[in-house]
Amino acid sequence: MSGAGVMSEDQVAALVAAAKEGQLPDVDAQAPASRRRRVRKIDFTRPSKFTTDQQRRLERAHENFCRGVSTRMSAELRAPISVEIIDTAQLTWANALDEIPRRSVFGIIEVAPIDGRMLITAELTLLLGLLERVLGGKTGERTVERTLTDVDRALVARIFQTLLDELSLSFNDLAELQFGLLDLETERAPAQLAPFSEPTLAMTFEFKVGQTSSTMVLLIPHRAIEPVLRTSPPLEHDAELAADAAVAVSEAMGEVVVQLRAEVGSVDMPLGRVLALRPGDILRLDGATEEGAVTLYADAIGLHRAKLGRNGRRRAVGILGPVEEDA
Repeated sequence: MSGAGVMSEDQVAALVAAAKEGQLPDVDAQAPASRRRRVRKIDFTRPSKFTTDQQRRLERAHENFCRGVSTRMSAELRAPISVEIIDTAQLTWANALDEIPRRSVFGIIEVAPIDGRMLITAELTLLLGLLERVLGGKTGERTVERTLTDVDRALVARIFQTLLDELSLSFNDLAELQFGLLDLETERAPAQLAPFSEPTLAMTFEFKVGQTSSTMVLLIPHRAIEPVLRTSPPLEHDAELAADAAVAVSEAMGEVVVQLRAEVGSVDMPLGRVLALRPGDILRLDGATEEGAVTLYADAIGLHRAKLGRNGRRRAVGILGPVEEDA
């Protein structure tokens, strides 16, 4: 048998043999491009609720936070401490909690006056190392993990509040928010702060204390600061960037060559009448309101009204004013 879409006996036998060996051809690859299936992978663990601009503003605020914390804690503990933001990711609340390192301490943050809730977490080794320095211990030594005592919890709460004070200062460019420590959890993460599917911005910081390095994670549910994200004004730095960009665009556009022409007037008419024009015919033009008046055009854009004249032996025009004023 032969014909379009009909397989011969040899082709059928070859196809059966290939199927037995698990080597069937890729149907999608053989199909025309217009008929192939279009598959787009969607990762539901990576939401995009925070816009690029919002995420950039938050990152900038937290860069200020890093500088402030490094300076303040180095002075208070008399030890070289550096803080750096090393990762920013949008996750669901459930996935963000799963990314937190084991043996961490959790601080529940109250965001005033918008009544939001956030979460700050720090590795236990980081907090124990800071506690030793608060109590006069040496720097540069690896801390042995242990369970926090009641005194330890009080001192950890003070450390967290110091971090949140600096965070409040860093957010001044976005909004006047106050971050306070509501409670401490040492056993497990407070999963009830937000719905499991809530889009959450997870910001990871690296703390270097002497020769040791640990991490701190700040989880920001979208609902916690949504009112601020909706109303935050442009930052001064953004205005400067926009002004610089405008200057750069203006300089680049200033070198573009365009055709400038002077038009007395114009009239719309059917093509048949245009083809029928003969020498001696008179056309009444629209837009010519006075004798010698023309409109200057840059390509198709009307710019100025002008008056015809001469400059020496050459024809010239004198600018009267923008087209908008004439309208």
